[in-house]
Amino acid sequence: MIAAVSGLEATATPAAAASAKAVINTVPGMAAVLDPDNLYSETRADQILPAVKADLERIYVPNLRGNNVTVIDPTTLKVVDRFKVGRAPQHIVPSWDMRTLWVANNAERGNDGSLTPVDPRTGKPGTAIPVDDPYNVYFTPDGQSTIVVAEAKHRLDFRDPKTLKLQYSIDAPKCGGINHGDFSIDGRYAIFTCEFEGSVAKIDLVNKSLVGYLKLEMPKTRFKDSVKSPNPLETEICSAKKGMPQDIRISPNGKLFYVADMEADGVHLLDGDAFKEVGFIATGVAAHGLYPSRDAKQLYVANRGSHAIHGKRHGPGSVTVIDFASNKVLSNWPVPGGGSPDMGNVSADGKWLWLSGRFDDVVYRFDTSSGKMDQIGVGLEPHGLAVWPQPGRYSLGHTGNFR
Repeated sequence: MIAAVSGLEATATPAAAASAKAVINTVPGMAAVLDPDNLYSETRADQILPAVKADLERIYVPNLRGNNVTVIDPTTLKVVDRFKVGRAPQHIVPSWDMRTLWVANNAERGNDGSLTPVDPRTGKPGTAIPVDDPYNVYFTPDGQSTIVVAEAKHRLDFRDPKTLKLQYSIDAPKCGGINHGDFSIDGRYAIFTCEFEGSVAKIDLVNKSLVGYLKLEMPKTRFKDSVKSPNPLETEICSAKKGMPQDIRISPNGKLFYVADMEADGVHLLDGDAFKEVGFIATGVAAHGLYPSRDAKQLYVANRGSHAIHGKRHGPGSVTVIDFASNKVLSNWPVPGGGSPDMGNVSADGKWLWLSGRFDDVVYRFDTSSGKMDQIGVGLEPHGLAVWPQPGRYSLGHTGNFR
């Protein structure tokens, strides 16, 4: 087990004391936070909407270099479909109302980006809609805007959720590689990661403005990505001058943001309200994706196994499990024979963690009770896969950030 270093430990209030909990004053139009100690309370396995429950059970995998999507039946672990989409599909994103899955084709270094709608009832794609540089997609908590993350443009484009017509944009000129984000418990602000700057940007959603940037602190050491073991415990002096933040996820009680850092090999802990770093948890080589367990007691960290943007096959990839209440590492699941866990999500029942194997052209399915793993071959460079259906009242975007 890899040791954890934390500068702040989260606290939790028993659910039995719900009547004494403070009411969260959310932005107009946002659904109420029913449990202030667990903003994921409405994403339990028994909280699937009736309309969503009737959708096909599928894993949708965007293959970045294949310009297509592989579809897996999670029951049989067999590929059941594959269809073409636009250039360089990065993530598959459930819409705010959870009735459409959007394939974000950002057409790397091109101007022909698009969003391809997929009907989760049938698993079939519709006609792609041209959109400028959609590396990722999010939604305002009130459901009034689709946020297209125009990474190469250093910009967030707020669009009409139905027509995708541009409403307004927020520029973040010093946020090189703006890509992943998450939202405060009250919906008043969001924090987005700046992959190529080693920082994060805070966005005021009420006043539609950029608040500022926060440089992330690098640890003194990090894990070696050149060792043969898929579960490296060897460290080296961290020579990187800045981090490479990837995914970001808020804690159940809304007090912390966890930021996975591919150069730092761990997770930064941020106080979002004060906008300052308060701790760090070492996890594994190239921490990348973040996913809460279905009961919101644990956080799964996908460690991609290489500090390089284009890593080698069979690297020392793994999954680290963090306890939300204590911010301690509970376990580490190495990929047998090495691999590159990237992006994905937890199954609706919480029994499985599905992740793309970015450099190995596979998809991994981890048993969340044991860490035992299965893998399935897909297309070229799988990235942000979506697991469907999912519980929750609405989607905030990415591969499935539900509340």
